[in-house]
Amino acid sequence: MLLRLFGATVENGAKPYPSATIWAPWNLTMRQGSILGDAVDCYSVAPIEIGPQATVSQRAYLCSATRDLDDPAMPLAIAPITLGAKSWVAAEAFVSPGVELAEGAVAAARSVVTKDIAEWTVVAGSPAKPLRERKRF
Repeated sequence: MLLRLFGATVENGAKPYPSATIWAPWNLTMRQGSILGDAVDCYSVAPIEIGPQATVSQRAYLCSATRDLDDPAMPLAIAPITLGAKSWVAAEAFVSPGVELAEGAVAAARSVVTKDIAEWTVVAGSPAKPLRERKRF
């Protein structure tokens, strides 16, 4: 209810944990059955959408802003993050601005995701690299 009061879209069945930090709730969309886990940091300078039945596990970091390092003034550079249906950002993974996890995609624990992840693909590492395809359900 509190997130909705500050402009977030939280559909029925979505579960944001109380210890999650949301920088700008009006830029957060949680679809039905999605989970924003314990101590997740959601730096929502640009829109962040968590798709149906998608999970963001404990202490993961969704970061929709960075700095333009090629400009001497280093202005803020923002880009949305989209987590597709049934995707999973595992514990302590970092998702960069502008990244999309397609349906069923998985970012393994402590991964640093700087590029889009294809449907039903598991990635891991820093930077994250494809490991294997995930079983579809």
